[in-house]
This record gives sequence, C-alpha cells and structure tokens, in this order.
Amino acid sequence: MSTRQLNLWVILTGTVFGAFIAVLMKLGNPPNMGVCAICFLRDTAGALKLHTIDKLSYIRPEIIGFILGSTIIALITKEFKTTGGSSAILRFIIGAFVAIGALVFLGCPIRMLGRIAGGDWTALEGLLGLVVGIFVGIQFLKAGFNLGRMQPLPNASGWVMPIIAIGLLVLLFTKPGYIVFGPTKHAPLIISLIAGLIISGIAQRSRFCTIGGIRDLILIGDTYLFQGLVALLVVAFVFNLILGQFHPGSSPIAHSYFLWNFGGMFLAGLGLVMLGGCPFRQMVMSGYGNTDAGITVLGMLFGAGFAHNFNLVASTQGVP
Repeated sequence: MSTRQLNLWVILTGTVFGAFIAVLMKLGNPPNMGVCAICFLRDTAGALKLHTIDKLSYIRPEIIGFILGSTIIALITKEFKTTGGSSAILRFIIGAFVAIGALVFLGCPIRMLGRIAGGDWTALEGLLGLVVGIFVGIQFLKAGFNLGRMQPLPNASGWVMPIIAIGLLVLLFTKPGYIVFGPTKHAPLIISLIAGLIISGIAQRSRFCTIGGIRDLILIGDTYLFQGLVALLVVAFVFNLILGQFHPGSSPIAHSYFLWNFGGMFLAGLGLVMLGGCPFRQMVMSGYGNTDAGITVLGMLFGAGFAHNFNLVASTQGVP
C-alpha cells in the first residue's frame, strides 16, 4: 500500500475504535470503559475462575472478536504466518506485570484515551505515566534490550490462539455451569462480538497500536501510528458529546491517586515497549499466527486474575 493508503487505514482504525468506545458504553459496557483490552481479560479471567469476583466475571465477546477478526483478514490476504519462539517465559511474566500495572490505573492505554474523551481528567495522570514509561523503555531498547528474533514455526502453533478464541465463543453461547457469568455490565453479546471483529479486521491492515504510536513519535518522529490515536480520541470525544456521555471532571469508577495512576501506567508503558505492542495489538497479532503475542496475552490473562486475587487493584469503588 502507498503511504497515503496506509495513513487512511490507520485513521479509519482510530475513527472506528473511537466510535465503538462510546457506543458500547452507551449499550451497556461499564461507565468509563467502552473498550479495554486488559479489563476484558480481567472479566474473562473471572469467568474462568482465575479470580473470585462475581461482578467481574464474564467472557468478553470483544476479545474473541479481536483475535478472530485478525485471523479472518489474515487468511483472506494470505498473511497468516506462524512465527515465535523468542523468550516465551519472559514475555509471559512481563505480560502479567503489564496487566497488574494497567489494573492499578484501571485500564489499558485504549481505556485511558476513552476516559480522557469522556472528561475523566484523572486519566491524564495515567497518560503522563505511560509516556514516561515508554520513554524509559526506549532507553532499554537503545541499550540493546530485546526479547530475541522470531522464527518460523509449524503451522499448528499459530492456530492455538484462534482455537482458544473459538472455544471461548462456544462457552459464551452454551454457558456451562463450570463457567462463571456474574452480574457484569456488558453490551449485547452479538454487537460486542461484531465490534471486536470489525475493529480487529481494520487494525490488522493498519497495524494500529497505542504504544507503537507514542514510541515511534518519541524515537524517530514518525507520526503514522500516532494519527490513529488522535483520530480515536477525537471521535470518541465527539460521540460522547452526541450520546450525552461527556462529563468533564467526572471520573466514574476510577480513583484519584496520582501515584497509582502514574505508576500503574508507567509500569504498563515500560513493559509494553519491551513486548513490542499494546494489549490490543498483542491480541491482533496472536490472531494471525504470532505465538509470542499469544503467550503475552496469556500472561496478561494470568496477571489480571493475580491482581484481583491479591488485591493489587487501586480503586475506591470496587472497579468494574
């Protein structure tokens, strides 16, 4: 694709993302959380009994869509390619710490932008921490840190995450007794699934990534991915205004402790630079055969459960 086409794709991704953040919140997702990759993993962890908070236990259809949307587009465009094998254990551990940091703040970078677009100024503290964390992570990269080079792997390995996503979809529709479906706020199942598929399908083409956008801007002055973040923020803000969801100064669910807002996102930003992409991007990559991204997502799932089991989530209101 030409540079112009790429720019249009990433702006389209941010536009669609921003619209769905506001719309899914209007349709039932928790206030201040239209879309949040880490929070979706946290709720799914609860459904799988990795933590015991009923009101945060629900297999999130958006996650299934994020993975399978990427798989579908990659198969259509013949970009599905199984790769991986670089520092799997370290990726799992860093992914877990990223989830813990994000849940201390209350959200991944996408939810952070959504919170700002809704008038939650406490999220600006998280943005500051994220940018500083990314900056420090870049210094690690400049000093030679890396998790190793990916290698081609047998095709079967690349299908693990799509198969897991299909399994979660079956559980979501059949609702067996051993899966917990608590009183979790959520948009209608089919709409959430379709939203995940659409967002992921477009993002698979544009390579949209919140961390990549800020990292590339700081590191080399490249604004390509950053355009998508601006589009997301602006469109989410406009849709929140239209839907009556913009409340400046309000911070539903969130807390106002600067240290934890800053520190949680600092940890997330640092870890995500090392991992090479935000939580959403990791899900998308895992959908088209990247097993390193897959083990990262599983690490985040574990970290989300761990954070709640050990009360590592900073909140004054119990966090949905």
